[in-house]
Amino acid sequence: MLAIGTMLVVFFSDPMVDVMQEIANRLGLSPFYVSFILAPLASNASEVIASLYYASKKTRKTMTVSLTALEGAACMNNTFCLSIFMGLIYFRGLAWQYTAETVAIVSVQLIIAIMVQAKVMTLMGGLITMMIFPLSIIFVAVLEAAGLD
Repeated sequence: MLAIGTMLVVFFSDPMVDVMQEIANRLGLSPFYVSFILAPLASNASEVIASLYYASKKTRKTMTVSLTALEGAACMNNTFCLSIFMGLIYFRGLAWQYTAETVAIVSVQLIIAIMVQAKVMTLMGGLITMMIFPLSIIFVAVLEAAGLD
């Protein structure tokens, strides 16, 4: 099963990148913003669906499982992708042009790390968690407008 999954990822990843690039071109946006929104949704679809299933039961335990799964997946994906990204830049000797994006990703990681230390998730904590994604996109835009590459 792992080999089949790997082959599917290899087969579909290049067309997915092409689709995101074309969406960015047609909308007149930076490819970063399109991929920042669509890639996590595509790669985490199974976690989102499972979390929706758990959350629909509306018990304290299933809500906790749902939020924990989503927060864990987000932190794992951010850490994993950031390390791959940094490795590519370092080992391939690529030009560094991603300060704003990196600052945003690390900031989100730190905010989530602080928030998951709470023993109880409150409505305010849930709203803050929910707003981190759109706020991080705005944060990148503000940093880029301020001159960070």
